[in-house]
Amino acid sequence: MISPMENDVNETTTGAQGWRARYPSLRGKRVIVTGGGSGIGAGLVEAFARQGAKVGFVDVADADAQALVARLSDVEHAPLFRHLDLTDLAALSDVFAELQGALGGVDVLVNNAANDDRHTIAEVTPAYWDERMNVNLRHQFFAAQAVIPAMTAAGGGSIVNFGSISWHLGLENLILYQTAKAAIEGLTRSLARDLGRENIRVNAVIPGNVKTPRQEKWYTPEGEAEIVAAQCLDGRIMPADIAALVLFLAADDARLCTGHNYWMDAGWR
Repeated sequence: MISPMENDVNETTTGAQGWRARYPSLRGKRVIVTGGGSGIGAGLVEAFARQGAKVGFVDVADADAQALVARLSDVEHAPLFRHLDLTDLAALSDVFAELQGALGGVDVLVNNAANDDRHTIAEVTPAYWDERMNVNLRHQFFAAQAVIPAMTAAGGGSIVNFGSISWHLGLENLILYQTAKAAIEGLTRSLARDLGRENIRVNAVIPGNVKTPRQEKWYTPEGEAEIVAAQCLDGRIMPADIAALVLFLAADDARLCTGHNYWMDAGWR
């Protein structure tokens, strides 16, 4: 059950409306977020932490991650940060085991980490292909594999994978990123089928263009205006808007939601 919305003036957490839903089922849930140090990931970590969840997150951006932990010193359960390069599968296994031990298990995995560096077709080498697939696709499977035993033992869980609107739009100079993100939708449906009888739900979130420092690197104010003009709704999507959708999918309110894509794109066409 969703309780009445409560006022909160922190736009980083709650978005432009200044409101957010409270999910009683998320309090005390054990959550792991990849790429949680900045941007959308930081919004996810904060949103779960302010729901009373026990959050562990991984990233390679140590300074950003440590600043986030310091900023969330007032929450019930201080987030746990571990440095992790997700392309190192041996380290992934070790760090995920450590986090699950520190959290007492895991109920929610959010596969958020990715990198959308631009490239042309001519620039792609076999080594770059492999590196981009490892950065944007492979770790989502192995992170899921790492949490499945604990979720099964706990009687269920929720895995939220991050796709991208980019391949649906066919944007320029992102062919490897878009290939990986398209595959994540297939991965999501496959995991949902294989894990459903264990009461593990698997869904994908498809963000539109989210206003983060990284995205501002790629878009001029004129480019941002073009994106808004292509949306059905005015306004820029914030990390808190994405977090609001992920919180729902992680909560018991979404107990029968699995195997599908959930869009947060303001109707971008």
